[in-house]
Amino acid sequence: MIIITRALISVTDKAGIVELADGLTRYGVSILSTGGTAKVLRKVGIPITDVSDFTGFPEILDGRVKTLHPKIHGGILARRDNDKHMNTIIAYGLQLIDMVVVNLYAFESTVSREGCSLEEAIENIDIGGPTLIRAAAKNFRHVVVVTDPSDYSSILEEMNREGGRISEKTSFALAKKAFCLTHRYDGAICDYLNKQSL
Repeated sequence: MIIITRALISVTDKAGIVELADGLTRYGVSILSTGGTAKVLRKVGIPITDVSDFTGFPEILDGRVKTLHPKIHGGILARRDNDKHMNTIIAYGLQLIDMVVVNLYAFESTVSREGCSLEEAIENIDIGGPTLIRAAAKNFRHVVVVTDPSDYSSILEEMNREGGRISEKTSFALAKKAFCLTHRYDGAICDYLNKQSL
């Protein structure tokens, strides 16, 4: 079972995110967040830590770089059953992240709009989101990755049943779903770019 103590939440689709975050905080889960998600959660009184405060490094390049940082990815990718990994976590003063809740920039809906320029399309290619998703999904034995708002209620139900924990079976199912999402996302980018010329 995976005990959730810290979650990173950064979503484009805000549907249900307040309810999920509220449910997580009831189990004492610390929440990290970025940009618009942080504003939404803070507005309703959910305590969050901005990722920039957590990493000690500001968002840069017009938001292109927010979560691409060793303090984020070390905390996600560390194997809790590997002494070398855990010693590295301690040596560098990192903190573990047990849940990643991310959905991606709306690339497909952006490029389907009439008049969408190549430059606009490029700016809607998500980099940090897929990186977070893939990192968490790779480490599914220790980190729960959540990419679909329709899963929020079942996750909270399982945490309610299991005292704030998520089974490895559930985490694996969510990881498979996450890799399928990034596969489709990259496919959509590939299809779009192959139709463009300079």
